[in-house]
Amino acid sequence: MLNSMLERRFVTVLALLPCLLLSLGLERAEAQQAGGQADRVSRSETPKTFEYETLRSPVSGLRGVVATSQPLASNAGLDILAAGGNAIDAAVATAAVLTVVEPHSTSLGGDAFIMVYIAAEKKLIGLNASGRAPYAMTLEALNEKLDKHDMDRIRGIYSVTVPGAVDGWFEVLEKYGTMSMAEVLQPAIYYAEHGFPVSPIIASEWRGLERSTEPSTRATWLIDGERAPRAGDVFRNPDLANTFRLLAAEGRDAFYKGSLAETMVAYSNEHDGFFTMKDFADHTSTWVEPIYADYENYRLYELPPNGQGIAALEMVKILGNVDMGALGHNSAEYLHHFIEAKKLAYADIDKWNADPEFNDLPIQEMISTEYARSQFQRIDATRAMERPESGLNGDGDTILLEVMDADHNAVSFIYSLFSSFGSGLVPPGTGYTLQNRGGLFSREPGHANVVEPHKRPFHTIIPAMAFKDGEFFMTFGAMGGSVQPQQHVQIFLNVVEFGMNMQQAVEIPRINHNSGMRVTVEPGISEDVLMQLEAWGHEIRRRTTRGGVGGAQGIMFNAETGVMTGGSTPHKDGMAVAR
Repeated sequence: MLNSMLERRFVTVLALLPCLLLSLGLERAEAQQAGGQADRVSRSETPKTFEYETLRSPVSGLRGVVATSQPLASNAGLDILAAGGNAIDAAVATAAVLTVVEPHSTSLGGDAFIMVYIAAEKKLIGLNASGRAPYAMTLEALNEKLDKHDMDRIRGIYSVTVPGAVDGWFEVLEKYGTMSMAEVLQPAIYYAEHGFPVSPIIASEWRGLERSTEPSTRATWLIDGERAPRAGDVFRNPDLANTFRLLAAEGRDAFYKGSLAETMVAYSNEHDGFFTMKDFADHTSTWVEPIYADYENYRLYELPPNGQGIAALEMVKILGNVDMGALGHNSAEYLHHFIEAKKLAYADIDKWNADPEFNDLPIQEMISTEYARSQFQRIDATRAMERPESGLNGDGDTILLEVMDADHNAVSFIYSLFSSFGSGLVPPGTGYTLQNRGGLFSREPGHANVVEPHKRPFHTIIPAMAFKDGEFFMTFGAMGGSVQPQQHVQIFLNVVEFGMNMQQAVEIPRINHNSGMRVTVEPGISEDVLMQLEAWGHEIRRRTTRGGVGGAQGIMFNAETGVMTGGSTPHKDGMAVAR
């Protein structure tokens, strides 16, 4: 009888433990708020370490680090640094090589978002290089076209917005680079002309294109127009090499006012699309000021909408109301609070994220301390929410690269088509695929993200950087469409709360809340934890292999030693390299 009583008391204590931990976290948060420092937590300065044996070692250097999703691209960036280029030069060169070697993920027909840190000026700035809808694409006109072609959603030529990446390359290189476009495009021209060996991961992504019925697409991406390259095949793209040479010789105008623009407009006309030369000629990238959230003595930076980085900031602000470190890494309580904060933040971006030039968006309210506190109060410590609505009344393909140079300039550069091979449409003779970002427009009248002429759609790709005690600390990001904000937060907390190095932070098992109650979990998280999450209402999807959370890369900087340390996940072919 005594044993039975002790067992019951032990079970009761275990059941109350999450609530006790949560209560401690709330008391700490209330004390912070009373002191006016809700985002800065007083913690021990004892260095944190986390025991986790990674599949790859972190890569460190003193003269530069490049981390990407493909080895040839990483080495191309390192070659640019060795030749005297800076981080911006290396970033553009690396992006160009990724255009060649990961064509399912990115393209000159895609969009980009870039964050740049200039060390000498201690200046952080962002560039929105995403494209806009054609001027003729009103909601009424779009619906008529979709009905005419028996389409139930925005796809094909109607999912294509003006490609913004090329303008972004020229803009960032001219403003902060030291090399010419002709110089930084040389590695990409070489691989497009002479070919590159296709890896198993990339080959598996390529095979889906064999179903395409588009003649120019098959001619560009399939061997003899018949089959996708297999692992070990050397793939060449002479059309893309010629396009790169044209950009090197004639500049951005070749793409937006010259022969390439003419080719894209003619191709659109053949498919009953909306594009005119004015849509391309009027395109510009937009320099923006990054937005941020404070967490302890760190500041996480993201770019403002139309990208979804604001969701990561809102999550960080919500989770600042509980001691996540005390809950324990990847414990049931830790993951539960993370998932619930994600649901709340994503409900907000579903309603509000759109082109700020067309909408009065509640950006500062979404990342305010007061709103985060009210959002946190909606979380039940032992019960999962199903589909929360916004608290405000008013799986994708991408490449990511991180570069840091000897002068400690840094670039976080994300560049994408959206779906695998984007729209699946290739303007003849260009060697590149057009993105399908317009597919993220809403067709709901009155919605903030409803399609409108010359408007940017909701975007999933987001770069990130973080500062510590006011100084640059790391540049990082993740790939995978809508999963990116929640991956940013997991990586950020891995570093801040648990002292992980960059390789640990991006490689340790992560989760991805899908929608509703469904949560994808990588192998390596305790089965007891997963069973507890299920008891609280989460529907756990256990993966037997790594994946479902998006690949990631990052570079961490130690200002005292000058050491830069890069990490890259095994989800893709990528690697960090250093000099």
